[in-house]
Amino acid sequence: MTVLDARALNRATLARQHLLKRSNEPVAQAVAQLCGLQAQEPQEPFTGLWSRLSDFKPAQLDDALIGRTVVRTHLMRRTVHLVAADDAVAWRARHDAMLRQRVLGTYRQELAGIDLDELAAAGRSVMADEQPRTMTELVQAVEDRWPGPPRRVLGELLVAALIPMAQLPPRGLWQQTAGVRNLPLSSWLGRDIDPLPAAGSHPDDGDPVGRQLLRRYLAAFGPAAGADLRAWCGLAGLPAAVKAAREELVAFRDERGRQLFDLPDAPRPHPETPAPVRFLPAFDNAILGYHDRSRIIDAPHLGLSVAGHRTVLVDGRVSATWTVRDQQLRISPLRALTAPEREAVHTEAQELTAFLDSGIADIRLDPATPN
Repeated sequence: MTVLDARALNRATLARQHLLKRSNEPVAQAVAQLCGLQAQEPQEPFTGLWSRLSDFKPAQLDDALIGRTVVRTHLMRRTVHLVAADDAVAWRARHDAMLRQRVLGTYRQELAGIDLDELAAAGRSVMADEQPRTMTELVQAVEDRWPGPPRRVLGELLVAALIPMAQLPPRGLWQQTAGVRNLPLSSWLGRDIDPLPAAGSHPDDGDPVGRQLLRRYLAAFGPAAGADLRAWCGLAGLPAAVKAAREELVAFRDERGRQLFDLPDAPRPHPETPAPVRFLPAFDNAILGYHDRSRIIDAPHLGLSVAGHRTVLVDGRVSATWTVRDQQLRISPLRALTAPEREAVHTEAQELTAFLDSGIADIRLDPATPN
């Protein structure tokens, strides 16, 4: 079985994430191809798309959100993602159990004894008038029946798990600050969530929605192991999907001996393919979308990927962090950069400052930070 080293896996990820070469895809199509962008920080996806798409303009994402081809919703890992509307409808039911379990796992004591189906029905009844509500407004409408749990806990359960919700614009629009107003996805998109197939109705299909998720994940992140797939979406029960799709996939091993799966015709560039400097936003799925992130980030820096640090890819790997503060774009290398690398980082930083359009007057590239 062919062994793929970290550099080969890195170039495959970069190619599929549009980080090896910017794509000309329309925004909604790119969001779908990427299987969504993590978006709990509302402005971060704009940088993520700028680094991936040619001539990207913030108004293009604004138009997709306002036009309802892209939607903000809780989905993978119970985090807010930007996803294509079609994917939100197709994937949400498969995520229901995980979303409930994750809220209950966090607030098990506070939610003890609550009938989740009864609470969900009450919440849907309130939202049936199709009026957007904040989480606080929704909780106020039902809390007389459930006075025990803290409002925040009850609200998270309702909007992040029990009722498939969209977070409406202007939340998430370019350079706008707006609170979260929720509306059921079915009301916002004008169509119902796709139900899961009845148990036993397709005994040979082995979790058809999970199987679709597997294919889409590999197209955006492969080659990858089953553990990587689960780390990306947070779902249980995926081995059945992998087993059902096994004959459609090709297999490799990584340097640790893990078995990796991939789509037969997916791009796997030569490991020595040059990789340009790219600036990534906080919580970018190119890093977070794996259980084993060694293809893109070194072990000493793994904490950066979950702490909300914005990162810079140099030769395809996380090699610096970046911040914008007091009209300065500051870049802090995590290793010594060569003179050509520093020049390439500075050049891309100049392009980023023009895109951000936030009055940045200075670019500072620090010396390397010791490990």
